[in-house]
Amino acid sequence: MGKTAVTKQAMVVLGALAFGWLAIELAFKPFLDKARSAMDKSDPARDPDDVVDGADESAKKPSTGGETTGDD
Repeated sequence: MGKTAVTKQAMVVLGALAFGWLAIELAFKPFLDKARSAMDKSDPARDPDDVVDGADESAKKPSTGGETTGDD
């Protein structure tokens, strides 16, 4: 096998890999766009595993200020 055959074979393999990558990008474009936008919006400093369950619950509940809701 000569140098040109090896080069040609390498170019065919690289072309096939590029074509495969492009086909996957186009086929899964909607899903990949959603995933990329979610990663852009995420906060890398916040770890959801470190969040204490009770701390978030109390922060989300609105203060009624002693008023009754009428749900007796």
